[in-house]
Amino acid sequence: MQPKTVNISIDDSTLVQQCQQGDSEAMGRLIRKYQNRIYNIILKICVNTDDAAELTQETFVKIIENIDKFQGRSSFYTWAFRIAVNLTLNYCQKNVKVRLSSLDAQQDEHNEQARQQLKEFLSDDSSPDPAAVAQNRELCELAIRALMRLDDNQKAVVVLRDIESMSYAQIAEVLDIELGTVRSRLSRARGNLREILESLIK
Repeated sequence: MQPKTVNISIDDSTLVQQCQQGDSEAMGRLIRKYQNRIYNIILKICVNTDDAAELTQETFVKIIENIDKFQGRSSFYTWAFRIAVNLTLNYCQKNVKVRLSSLDAQQDEHNEQARQQLKEFLSDDSSPDPAAVAQNRELCELAIRALMRLDDNQKAVVVLRDIESMSYAQIAEVLDIELGTVRSRLSRARGNLREILESLIK
């Protein structure tokens, strides 16, 4: 009996082909390979660990259900990422009113300190792009309030570019749009985001 060979360098396209042939172990390997990366980007959008875990699970359910339709025109990760981002943005849009109401009700000292920090951030011309405010934990809730008020298309490019640090080419592939559209959409989104953030400190 020959020892079992373990192929640790098998590429995604081969795993996808095996999945499409009904190999559940290949699907398990894809899930293990990408579940943390998918979870992390979802968490950056929805900012709730329970929601992120549930949406990650839902993402992979959709991947399993639709793997036969994957034709390889993009990488598997790009395709999976697109599913995750769309699911998360749709979820956030449905729950935004509840989230904003909850945040509006929080008028404690911590919230006031965050507003003051946001004011200082926006008044500093040397500050990075307004989306970078989401990296500051103290300002995270206000940043999410602003982000949730962007339309879905603008929200997606801001998250992918300014929070996930994707290249324009990667964003174009994930969202299935032209490079020029990525640039123009991001420019409009950043401008709108700054206006929304400024309105939160008035």
